[in-house]
Amino acid sequence: MTTANTTKAATAAPTIQPEDITALILAGGRGSRMGGVDKGLQNFNGLPLALHTLARLQMGGHVGPIIVNANRNLAAYESLGATVWPDSVADYAGPLAGFLTGLERCETPYLVTAPCDTPLLPLDLIPRLAQALAREDAQIAMAAGPEPGRNGVAATRTQPVFCLLRADLLESLNDFIQRGGRKIDAWTALHQTVIVPFDEPGDDPHAFFNANTLVELQHLESLK
Repeated sequence: MTTANTTKAATAAPTIQPEDITALILAGGRGSRMGGVDKGLQNFNGLPLALHTLARLQMGGHVGPIIVNANRNLAAYESLGATVWPDSVADYAGPLAGFLTGLERCETPYLVTAPCDTPLLPLDLIPRLAQALAREDAQIAMAAGPEPGRNGVAATRTQPVFCLLRADLLESLNDFIQRGGRKIDAWTALHQTVIVPFDEPGDDPHAFFNANTLVELQHLESLK
């Protein structure tokens, strides 16, 4: 696993074309820590969380098709303007099940993933991941960003649900899940993965903050 220090100026000329990338919004969880509600449909500044994610992925024309992985309220997600697919693995198997669904439905050479509960995600997420993936000739590019530590001091940590994957990893992921694997970083460790830090001057330190509870959702709203 390597680390890529990318600059915003370099993102002007990505080497992977937007039409070659499908975006996947992960909204298939139980929402257990949010009282069992469908997290992606909870309002953030008056609009569903998943719609914020969709809009930010669309900004700048960095991506081709966008699909949503959801396991309930499919019609509500379809109303946001994206194709919706449930897990092909039973029993809410976690984000990797969403990855698998995305790769199964992906018709482009690459798939980029983002969760539905991070409405401030970087607008330049996709080009920076794409540039690092191409430059390092890697199979996976994974974002890393600031997170508050236990002592209140922010530290840069990997964000495994924000990945750009080669679509030909489908068989590998299917095998991993069939063997009982559930952790994203355990699977990505099997492949050439480049880590892309989003900790440069001008990067939003809150870009990867997510809302697992209603209190955290309210806190997110207060940040902007």
